[in-house]
Amino acid sequence: MADYKEFLNNINREAYHEGEWQWQEGEYTVTRTYHYSPPGCHNSCGVLLYTKDGKLEKVEGDPLDPHSNGKLCIRCLNMPEAVNHPDRLKYPLKRVGKRGENKWERISWDEAYDTIEKKVKEIKKEYGSESIVGIHGTGRNINYQLPYFYQAGLETPNVAVMFFTGFACYLPRVVGSFAAMGEFVIVDASQAHEDRYMNEDWKPPACIIVWGNDPVKSNGDGFLGHWLVQCMQMGSKLIVIDPRLTWLAARADYWLQVRPGTDAAMALGMLNVIIGEDLYDHDFVDKWCFGLDALSQRVAEYPAEKVAEICDVPAEKIRGAARLFAKSKPSAVQWGLAFEQQISCMPLTSATISLFAITGNVDVPGGMLMVRAAFDTQRMYNYGEEFLPEGKMAKKLNSDAKGIAESSIVPHASSDVILHAIETGEPYPIKMAWIQSSNSLACPAMDAPRAYEALKKIDFIVYADPYMTPTAVAAADIVLPVAMSCERNSARSWWTPLRSMTKVTQYYEAKSDEEIIVDMGRRLNPKAFPFKNDVEFIEAYIKNDGNYPGTFEELRNKGGHEYWEWDTIYRKYEKGMLREDGNQGFATPTGRIELTPNAYGFWGLDPLPYHIEPPESPVSTPEMFKEYPLIMTTGGRSWEFFHSEHRQLKTMRELHPDPLMMLNPETAAKYDIKEGDWVWIESPKGRFKQKATFFPGLKPYVIHTEHAWWFPEKEAAEPSLFGVFDSNPNNLTPAGVVGKGGIGSPIKSMLVKIYKVEEGVNDQVMPTMQVTRMGGFKNVTK
Repeated sequence: MADYKEFLNNINREAYHEGEWQWQEGEYTVTRTYHYSPPGCHNSCGVLLYTKDGKLEKVEGDPLDPHSNGKLCIRCLNMPEAVNHPDRLKYPLKRVGKRGENKWERISWDEAYDTIEKKVKEIKKEYGSESIVGIHGTGRNINYQLPYFYQAGLETPNVAVMFFTGFACYLPRVVGSFAAMGEFVIVDASQAHEDRYMNEDWKPPACIIVWGNDPVKSNGDGFLGHWLVQCMQMGSKLIVIDPRLTWLAARADYWLQVRPGTDAAMALGMLNVIIGEDLYDHDFVDKWCFGLDALSQRVAEYPAEKVAEICDVPAEKIRGAARLFAKSKPSAVQWGLAFEQQISCMPLTSATISLFAITGNVDVPGGMLMVRAAFDTQRMYNYGEEFLPEGKMAKKLNSDAKGIAESSIVPHASSDVILHAIETGEPYPIKMAWIQSSNSLACPAMDAPRAYEALKKIDFIVYADPYMTPTAVAAADIVLPVAMSCERNSARSWWTPLRSMTKVTQYYEAKSDEEIIVDMGRRLNPKAFPFKNDVEFIEAYIKNDGNYPGTFEELRNKGGHEYWEWDTIYRKYEKGMLREDGNQGFATPTGRIELTPNAYGFWGLDPLPYHIEPPESPVSTPEMFKEYPLIMTTGGRSWEFFHSEHRQLKTMRELHPDPLMMLNPETAAKYDIKEGDWVWIESPKGRFKQKATFFPGLKPYVIHTEHAWWFPEKEAAEPSLFGVFDSNPNNLTPAGVVGKGGIGSPIKSMLVKIYKVEEGVNDQVMPTMQVTRMGGFKNVTK
């Protein structure tokens, strides 16, 4: 904390124009604002944008920003290259050839809007608005905007990340947290306090578990990885649970190198130690927890020796890590995407909540901070659903769709049920898709070849993005150019502080997500879109859906951020801040943290945590393991790219030119693979190729492959589609294979074999790879 105080004292605040949002430095206009996609990640860092003659020339971190403290990653620093790239979409386009031929004609915005409006109204009249699907990508700066447009404008209940089996990103952790605690929690790294590490009430975590993520690269879910580094410098000890040796794992007191897909067993084993050795916080459990006796009986089935055998981690390491976490005060868990990308997602989530609950680390300084979206702008994916016509919500493609899925745990429609409807027309056909902020074929689409065939069955597709992508070429009829972060007015409320983005440049005819939404919304449903412009739309969210007392302009003039007091208060459960009745306790049926959540029972789930083997593993499919003797995990983040973004950028490709498959040198020697060889990764579903890189931080039976690769330098037209299938792990990932409740996907634990690519012999993606057919959900937990 002394170092941070010295850092603040050494800032020349006058030089950085404290209290101003825009000023002149020589030939540059400098704007203090925030960056929040596109392009970008799940975070929103304070930036100084240097523009000249209406063009972005340079980006610097804002040392006066308390959120990111002036630090920026390469993706922000390299923003001018992305913003000014010649490959960006400049004008609206309509397809003039066949789908996949990459033949387009420039049209005006009015013609694009007229075409879309006509099609939407025709489909609504003939098939019903439920036959339209609204598709978005990962949670970035479209979290509330697109759901509002899809539900209030297109009037469809079917909003989803398309072809993304099992809701395999973030939302299951959110609903699992609300089930157990009535709120969501994040590691308290002082980010709720404007004075940050100097805040008198805050203390650094004594111990942090970093579980299933690499936050210094990913900065996922609104959490900056360098905050953990600051905590480490203040004495925080780390436990890292990950099959790969990450930068943080190399600095951890305990690195638990689990076999992919066995994390729930690890959580149960740690709970066994903490409860069995009486290391839990009796006072907190007695006052604020429900279900300890039942949980104790369940975890008794998972002694450290049994868990060691399941996870391939020594029992003494499991005991040591559990003791360190339980005895450290306060402790916290930075959890990540690996939770959803295994079929034990929901029991893993409840077990992890039990870990920090029974040790008394909920909503205490340096523990797991209970947070809400800034100024209580709580609605995101359900924003606008009040404008759905009567009876439409009942037609959402989830549990009500002829029982194809099991429940409606997550507010989204199920992408697997939508896929079923596209392929079969049951329970009704899908006639249109609006895809915005999602390069589906390159990134989220599990069983990508099948997704490709499905997209071609949809009669009319609108696609909006800053760049032409494989998904657009393959399937779009109308393509709309989307503005980037410095070209849009916007606001972010996903965790405090509330932040604004200020438009400073214009790229040809590109429009922001907000502008497109308001333009089309006013045409389709004027009652739901009374907004005259993008700023009125933004203010309706932060002021009316939330309780922000100011205007967008006032927020901008304050430097683009304002903190919300609610998040800064600790032990809210003692102060009557969580329940609608104003009483002490948590917003759950029992008023306590439910170690056996009642909501799980309502959803048809076991309220107690358990381990289940991945559907493909040495244990569950031993015969398959003989032919496919390696476990493939995928999805690890890189410094240069965010999912499928940034592949056009020369700087990023100089640093990271090719897709990399990590393998242990021992494994490479066994298969006669040398560093830099192109290697096929194959399963019974198909294959893809990546370049070998040696990494001793993997066990010999595990490989790691990179996701979301496509090659803008390759031919855009079919059959190439920018090489989207060449190096795509989603050639192998299964659609429709889920955990209980339709939640969780096994894409981080699949069995494969590897062999070298031989030029002119076997260097093409397998021609016999067939599109699989789902025939309904496959629930691997039954």
